[in-house]
Amino acid sequence: MRSYDRLYIGGEWVEPAGSDVIEVISPHTEEPVGRVPEATEADVDRAVAAARRAFDQGDWPRRSPAERAEVVQKFSELYAARIPELAEVITEEMGSPITFSNLAQSPAPWMMLTSFIETAAKFPWEEIRQGVLGTDVIVRREAVGVVGAIVPWNVPQFVTMSKLAPALLAGCAIVLKPSPETPLDAMILADILDEAGVPKGIVSVLPAGREVGEHLVRHPGVDKIAFTGSTAAGRRIAGICGEQLKRVSLELGGKSAAIVLDDADLETTMAGLKFASLMNNGQACVAQTRILASRARYGDVVDALGEMVGGMTVGDPRQDGTEIGPLVAQRQQERVEKYIALGQEEGARVVVGGSGRPAGMDTGWYVQPTVFADASNDMRIAQEEIFGPVLTVIPYDDVDDAVRIANDSEYGLAGSVWTADAAAGLDIAGRVRTGTFGVNQYTMDFVAPFGGYKASGLGREFGEEGLDHYVELKSIIPAG
Repeated sequence: MRSYDRLYIGGEWVEPAGSDVIEVISPHTEEPVGRVPEATEADVDRAVAAARRAFDQGDWPRRSPAERAEVVQKFSELYAARIPELAEVITEEMGSPITFSNLAQSPAPWMMLTSFIETAAKFPWEEIRQGVLGTDVIVRREAVGVVGAIVPWNVPQFVTMSKLAPALLAGCAIVLKPSPETPLDAMILADILDEAGVPKGIVSVLPAGREVGEHLVRHPGVDKIAFTGSTAAGRRIAGICGEQLKRVSLELGGKSAAIVLDDADLETTMAGLKFASLMNNGQACVAQTRILASRARYGDVVDALGEMVGGMTVGDPRQDGTEIGPLVAQRQQERVEKYIALGQEEGARVVVGGSGRPAGMDTGWYVQPTVFADASNDMRIAQEEIFGPVLTVIPYDDVDDAVRIANDSEYGLAGSVWTADAAAGLDIAGRVRTGTFGVNQYTMDFVAPFGGYKASGLGREFGEEGLDHYVELKSIIPAG
């Protein structure tokens, strides 16, 4: 069991202000796998004060972009050496199948970090523009200041890196609040940052719950909040930041639609949807959980989904053959079970799965991977983010109707279309109002902006657009 008795505040391992601890419970065994101190508001105050001093008086924001990149490159090299360890720890913490952890939970953050280093090397930190009055204008991009980053439990390192990497490269100081469900990987991250030689005060890591997170959001010493989580929490954070005119970026929920056209090869489509819809036990904001099929092929699509989902291996997430592991916590298990019961009350038909534990899983926070058919888009199981391995198959009349249904959601984070006609797929991609969209796949690329329309958030992460959120623009107009 991993146990920590200190917090990483201002670049040093220090005694916490309080005495409470967070006990990390395995969602598979329901036994403790780790323990960390629980940060308090006083710890936030210390971390922000250290960040403020480092940013206002230290040299980190005043180093050249290339000098900062050297430190971040060292961090990248040290991170790469601990990718297997991070994958194992995240699987222990939150139940992600080890195959997914080895694919996305720790290698992908390192790839993202590498991409940000490359992007920063080409970023227009300073440019000269020809002024309309005849004098050259200097446009600089300078660090936004002290950043409060609040990250969720589902892909903790992935989300952390989307904020940490651009913040460091831009010259910011950052106070990171990981979720109380997944603090262990964050403590490893702090150790790597310390070894990399990031200056004192620039990074703090404070595992804690919502109340401490809100204190960080409200703190007058914080210049920007970067949040990933639920839309409800995002609305509250946006309101607080709006009152303070504090910079904020929000990556929130999704209820993405996968449109299956009549010419789609179902074997290929099912292989793609296994990942796109059910990655990380369905605990992904980009999961394609509404499956849209034409009335002409509805039965075929439902049968194919039932066969695919029903054939997935559910079990110990530490085993290589496991495709669906437990949900992160008992409350999440209960939430998903309530939605499965609600879908039946609403009149949807269970094709595979349903209420109750999977066979043979007597302990752990498991639910049965479930497919609902005979559903309409106004059902709650089609409109609300369930965050578990539950898919809803909705019929459409024609392509225009499919696009209408896909857009009939408060969310607009992701989506996909499955077709033999690439041109038709690209046409549909242009009509569905989401931030990312896949044709015959769903994935993200770290050079391309990621984020959502509507209630799926504000701003974008990854690529040059991801760096933009951590800088302020300054125009300097010298005398002619």
